[in-house]
Amino acid sequence: MNHLKRLHEYNKDRYPYLSRMLVGAIMWFELYFIVILNQGVTWTTIRPVLGWHEVIGAFTLFCFLWWLRIADDLKDEETDKVLFPDRALPTGRISRKELQWFCVPLIAIPLILNLIFMPNRWFCLFLYTYGSLMAVWFFQKHKIQPNLPAALFTHNPVQIVMNLYTLSYVVMVYGLKWVTLTNFLAIFTLYFPALIWEVSRKIRAPKDETDYVTYSKLFGYKKAINFVLIVTWIDIITNFILVWNLSKLSVGLLLLLVSWMTWKFLQFKKDPEKWTIVSRVETYTFLQEGTMILTIVLFLIFGYIGW
Repeated sequence: MNHLKRLHEYNKDRYPYLSRMLVGAIMWFELYFIVILNQGVTWTTIRPVLGWHEVIGAFTLFCFLWWLRIADDLKDEETDKVLFPDRALPTGRISRKELQWFCVPLIAIPLILNLIFMPNRWFCLFLYTYGSLMAVWFFQKHKIQPNLPAALFTHNPVQIVMNLYTLSYVVMVYGLKWVTLTNFLAIFTLYFPALIWEVSRKIRAPKDETDYVTYSKLFGYKKAINFVLIVTWIDIITNFILVWNLSKLSVGLLLLLVSWMTWKFLQFKKDPEKWTIVSRVETYTFLQEGTMILTIVLFLIFGYIGW
């Protein structure tokens, strides 16, 4: 019981259950419906298909992200003792061995469920293989760990692999074509927000820099902001294309949101001490993904929504 209590305390801080369950469900169902609705699949076809397989898919993403959270903490244990000494692992509120043991069911249960019930079981194995390589720095720890861009280049594509896991299920179950513009864009639709957030959380005003390695320290905060600004617009263009046939109203709303975010990026470039840019990025991402989800829900209820 003490082990479970310590694990619960760790998760309250590092992986809150309810919010992360919601994240797993959003990641699965947003891409799921965006793909099938853009390819003409109707509710009459969708309704008989929806069931426990979809729950297993969302649950797999939830467990996979949980495992990655623990793996990151295990990898960064020594660094966190210096930079984040109040976290559960550096303070000893939970032990390294306890976290390692908990990773066993986080890996085993989703894999067993996928191997037995899911048609895209091989994509699940690929997902967990990629996660395993991330956990050991792709066997290049001495090169990747001290190199922030290298870590981003090797680790951030995991979102694409998660999207591919979802996409593979949708294509197999609904008998869709593998290679389409919609599928290509859908793979990247959740990758870009993850990339934008990952870079933004490591952009700081000059006075806020510490020993922690950030993109603003490596390249200057203005260049780092320019990068996330460009990626934000690339991302929103993919969103425009994906919702164009579902709701022109959503396209207009997304345009307003990205204009607001652009303004915030430019404000930060002028005065980086006014706020942390990641706080604005998180607000923008919440509203952006909320718009995408609302578009899907309204389309399923009412059909196409124009101006």
